[in-house]
Amino acid sequence: MVIEEWTSTTIGDLCDRDHAHIQTGPFGSQLHAHEYSATGTPVIPTEGIGRRRILHDSLPCVPPDVAARLARHSLQAGDILFARRGIQATGLTALVTPKYEGAICGTGAILLRLDSDVLDSDFFSFYLSTPEVFNWLRANAVGAVMPNLNAAVIRRVPVRYPKLPQQRAIAHILGTLDDKIELNRRMNQTLEEMARALFKSWFVDFDPVRAKAEGREPVGMDGETAALFLDGFENSELGPIPKGWTVEPIGDAVRVVGGSTPSTAVSEFWEGGTVHWTTPRDLSNATSPVLIRTERMITEAGLSKISSGLLPQGTLLLSSRAPVGYLALAQMPIAVNQGYIAMPPGERLSNFFVLFWAYFNMDRIKARASGTTFAEISKRNFRPIPILVPPRTIVQRFSETVRPAFDRIVLNERESSMLSKTRDLLLSRLLSGELRIDHPERILKELIDE
Repeated sequence: MVIEEWTSTTIGDLCDRDHAHIQTGPFGSQLHAHEYSATGTPVIPTEGIGRRRILHDSLPCVPPDVAARLARHSLQAGDILFARRGIQATGLTALVTPKYEGAICGTGAILLRLDSDVLDSDFFSFYLSTPEVFNWLRANAVGAVMPNLNAAVIRRVPVRYPKLPQQRAIAHILGTLDDKIELNRRMNQTLEEMARALFKSWFVDFDPVRAKAEGREPVGMDGETAALFLDGFENSELGPIPKGWTVEPIGDAVRVVGGSTPSTAVSEFWEGGTVHWTTPRDLSNATSPVLIRTERMITEAGLSKISSGLLPQGTLLLSSRAPVGYLALAQMPIAVNQGYIAMPPGERLSNFFVLFWAYFNMDRIKARASGTTFAEISKRNFRPIPILVPPRTIVQRFSETVRPAFDRIVLNERESSMLSKTRDLLLSRLLSGELRIDHPERILKELIDE
């Protein structure tokens, strides 16, 4: 295969030749907020669109009569969804898999449907997820305050593609890498859910204490661990809590700090930077509660402009605005911008404990946020939030129990990061014509070994 065999055109030209079809999701007047339901047919909103995949957690639904009324917006496997609006989402595209066949395209999405006899949707979903197309979409979105895409912008998207057999071969190679990334994601989700369930049992439902109070042995723990829990409750401002536990402001139990952004006009703060510096954008597409890389780095001179300085590995990051609620444990020493509340590891409460406390108290945290343009929670409003503080021995045992799961999560994230870079490098080389696809499996092995 040589580069001349590729066709260069636009999505609009594909539509004019009946090889593609664009359709904007229903307008707000067609789908009202009060029509959503807890069960029924899923609706894919802007927030449900991630890089090449639908983010399936907590998708809104509509009842059968509403789904029937919106039948023209029903999705087919192979459709590609563009996130239509939003600072974080604009530019993202997701492939509709058979799992979401029959779901409804949301009001914040634009649907692209391809002629499968000419164009392979898997290939195009990879193509549209490249940094070049992502940046093109963001640069061409309309709106000064809130970027928006529309059908006219989508029509102008430049595309390049080979003949159908080559499209399918490229999609197969890239899909092999994506399958492994998805397997890691599902494994990490399971590991996180197990750790979260343990936290809930010990520190929300108080199962070990209740069992001992009722004269039963706690389930699922050895005698040494069970001996750490007493057998009764006492009253507190949070309601009944186990004997010997206390309730304190989170600001007294852990160190709470913020950050800032060194002036971007001063090159000395940025050029050649070696210090990881994070903004909530680094967490916007995270699939597990660990941060292993940052988009930008700063220099030691830049670090000197941040009063909280370099925070240690294991620091818990909580985004405090745009939006409130992203959570991750930093896997490297890190500096933060003003969009975070950061909590370095402490002696009394481990970072694992505080992470899951934040999960289970997110509604309370968000209730302390304020702001007219977007919600933001300040350190002043965050520090007084009450937190239940168990004896240190119990916190330590919890941390020892969940640490292996988090170690595995970090390993999986690092492997997925490597696979993602391999996939993007492969796609770039294929699109540029630098690589032929005569022997796809050999190409895949060579790139993985690099």
